[in-house]
Amino acid sequence: MKYIATLFTLLVCFLSTAFAGETPTTITNSDAIGLVQSHADYVWTLVCAVLVFFMQAGFAMVEAGFTRAKNAINIMMKNLMDFSMGSIVYWAVGFGLMFGVSKTGFFGTTGFFLSDFKVGGDPWVLAFWMFQVVFAATAATIVSGAMAERTKFIGYLLYSVCITGLVYPVFGSWAWGSLFNGSGWLEGLGFIDFAGSTVVHSLGGWAALAGAMVLGPRLGKYTATGAVKPILGHNIPLAALGVFILWVGWFGFNPGSTTAANKDIAMIFVNTNLAAAAGCIVAMFVSWFKFGKPEVGMSLNGALAGLVGITAGCANVTPSSAIIIGSVAGALVVFSVLFFDKIRIDDPVGAISVHGVCGAWGTLGAGIFNIGGTTLKIIGVQMIGIGACFVWTFAVAYAIFKLIDMTVGLRVSKEEELEGLDATEHGGNAYPDFTTINHSSMGYTSGGSGDFAGAPASYTSKKLASDY
Repeated sequence: MKYIATLFTLLVCFLSTAFAGETPTTITNSDAIGLVQSHADYVWTLVCAVLVFFMQAGFAMVEAGFTRAKNAINIMMKNLMDFSMGSIVYWAVGFGLMFGVSKTGFFGTTGFFLSDFKVGGDPWVLAFWMFQVVFAATAATIVSGAMAERTKFIGYLLYSVCITGLVYPVFGSWAWGSLFNGSGWLEGLGFIDFAGSTVVHSLGGWAALAGAMVLGPRLGKYTATGAVKPILGHNIPLAALGVFILWVGWFGFNPGSTTAANKDIAMIFVNTNLAAAAGCIVAMFVSWFKFGKPEVGMSLNGALAGLVGITAGCANVTPSSAIIIGSVAGALVVFSVLFFDKIRIDDPVGAISVHGVCGAWGTLGAGIFNIGGTTLKIIGVQMIGIGACFVWTFAVAYAIFKLIDMTVGLRVSKEEELEGLDATEHGGNAYPDFTTINHSSMGYTSGGSGDFAGAPASYTSKKLASDY
């Protein structure tokens, strides 16, 4: 009996020690659930940032595949520097302009050099910055493709810094500033652009338009009479791989813009995929009808056009509406590419059409197909946002390109362009063990799937050896 009493006493002491402290309550359980959700939001946001970063590889593959082998190293270097230099300038200046405290609604004035982060404080600013910097790099990379094969590398570095540090952050603050510490005048009107059809893609497309206009077309692109002579890309499978990578990356781009691990991402995933598929199919059939063949460049363009188009409304339209938005984008991109070729604006990768034009359409579509209903006011605000983006971006980018052209120079010499930027700008050769075959010398005529802009099968041209 004595032993039983002793054991009972020890058990009571043990249980008292084990359960000493605060009794679980509803409040503490709620706090624990909130902590789990917070951690999930961090993980989701950073994983999506990785997916968007992977899009840099997609852009690099697309641009390299649909341009000539003699410029492949130059394209890799540009995409590498886009993110490397863009990260530093966005850390120093861009993030503060975009998301800092704003009294005017036009740009932020705090948060430069990531000063919002304090040791021991809330680290959310770090996760949010990481997700935003990959978006900034995307805007700059869009411009790279439209200006490929004839731009000085030093000129490229300068305008890449300006876009990441000034052009993109200022407009971004107008539309998205309140996502952190800012408050933009455009979002105050009710502007809808969930993941950036206008903020990222149209902005990049309009900057690309300004750059292509200042640069002028590549040598041999147009005849004296204005006829188009397609300059064929050197590796279509590489370009197709790039499009598939971009398609995957978009599942971080759009759903990740929630910056929250919640159920909303399900519809965003579905809308993103359906719009891309619809855009690809429609572009294929439109090009098939116009050129007599299902053209690969236009089909790839169509997938990207659908992705760009749905980016604004991915969270506020139904899946059926997403298919309509993607389908219109797929048709629109074909006619847009042909239009810019007709007015002699040389865009080797179709960036102006895919990102600028289809981004504007997607932003308008987000208002037209708004899941909660639409009004003339909603559509009017969407059009104001589209117009504001064009005016700001084109004007400032054109001025930047002109200034670079008048100082360090924007375009390489004729001799450097003919030889290729790999050798003249970087002293390298992307394919040292391969010999290029000039098909014209073998009695063939080049045609079919040309530039990423979609050189139609009906085009024919004699190719010079210098084209490769």
